[in-house]
Amino acid sequence: MFIKHTTARTFVGVHQSMSLVDNKTADLWRQFMPRRGEIADRVGTELYSLQVYPEGYYQRFNPATTFQKWALAEVEAGALPPEGMELFQLPEGDYVVFIHKGDVAAFVAKLQYVLQEWIPANGLQLDERPHFEVLGEKYRNGDPESEEEVWVPVRKM
Repeated sequence: MFIKHTTARTFVGVHQSMSLVDNKTADLWRQFMPRRGEIADRVGTELYSLQVYPEGYYQRFNPATTFQKWALAEVEAGALPPEGMELFQLPEGDYVVFIHKGDVAAFVAKLQYVLQEWIPANGLQLDERPHFEVLGEKYRNGDPESEEEVWVPVRKM
């Protein structure tokens, strides 16, 4: 785990409102994947799964609380989205970054550790900015050997 600063970045993709109880992630990616080739001015080949949680989401955690989930590709500033897709502007900020390998249960345990132990122990607190995962060349949906880079927004206390 390490802290990484990102400048503001621009993405293009699609989003849906969902909760952990009513998880529509598979539908979202089924909508995005066939159209990803339409996105011009891409930066890299990675795809991004991004969550915009309502303020206080983790402080008052309830799996039925809705949030916005995006399927995205990074693009150059000034790029225009294809019809039916939208721009998303990620604000600048600091993130705790870690690699997740394995299944959802292992992800939940690791994220809980990061949120409840690692962040406070390092003089940080969770920030109210988007959370995201980078789905690079080692990402293989459903494969226990799959790897993704997880970015959790933080700020100094």
